[in-house]
Amino acid sequence: MTLLTTDAKGVYVISVTPFTETGAIDFDSLDRVVDFYFENGADGLTILGMMGEAPKLTQAESRAVARHVIKRAGTKPVVVGVSAPGLAAIGELGAAVMDIGAAGCMVTTPGNLKTDPQIHRYFAQTAETLGAGVPIVLQDFPLATGVHISDQVLGQIIDDVPQVVMLKHEDWPGLPKITTLRQAEAKGRRHISILCGNGGVFLPEEMARGADGAMTGFGFPEMLADVVRLARAGEMDRAQDIFDAYLPLVRYEQQPGAGLAVRKYVLAKRGAIACDALRAPGTGLAPEAIVEVERLLARQNKRLKELN
Repeated sequence: MTLLTTDAKGVYVISVTPFTETGAIDFDSLDRVVDFYFENGADGLTILGMMGEAPKLTQAESRAVARHVIKRAGTKPVVVGVSAPGLAAIGELGAAVMDIGAAGCMVTTPGNLKTDPQIHRYFAQTAETLGAGVPIVLQDFPLATGVHISDQVLGQIIDDVPQVVMLKHEDWPGLPKITTLRQAEAKGRRHISILCGNGGVFLPEEMARGADGAMTGFGFPEMLADVVRLARAGEMDRAQDIFDAYLPLVRYEQQPGAGLAVRKYVLAKRGAIACDALRAPGTGLAPEAIVEVERLLARQNKRLKELN
């Protein structure tokens, strides 16, 4: 497996973890959804993220999922989320997935980091724990972690921790952070890849600010791939038109606590996974929500036909 570099671009879909109705990992559906993502434009995958229900898996299950996905992905890069409250767990899972063939490890901040020096030290310690040569994706997601990484501290991490090759940008509002990073690079700071999350809700603006692509999930990964491809080609109006056709469903997915259920419902409806179950604690969509999603899907299909 090729290791992740600072030049990474495109769409690395955050994969769901399929489960059966009883909560067991559905490895057949895992094969299907990996194929589905790549068939619909993904350049790589990121597994065991927050929307992959990673905290609900045991360490043994996490290793099994990583092994299965990396084998199925073949030569395509797979980033593995290894975030944990303690460095020991990060080191154990990180070593295991890199041995299996992961392209890199994604790490976010534990919620107990309160000061700039603590944040900076944490990523230096994480790099040391994972070991030299392991590429790190720094997930900046203050809405989930409660930890706000300032532009200054992020710059210090980039300067001091060369293993950080990518920023998974999920600050909100965070568009100025992309601009600041790119301006610093223009003045001599080393370049890192920036892939953006938050369900793609700001993707056109993020691409215009200098992002390299998306690292997020959506029931229609082809939208993410099309918007990134068109934006990189300078066809921003066409990229925006396509994005706008999907935007109502993207918006609906942003509901805290319900978004993953929406995404899994859509993926199951599209045949990418057999079952839309979430592992407990977690519930599927209520009947009223299914009606709403079906209405959005019908309107989305109509708008796409008009575009074509």
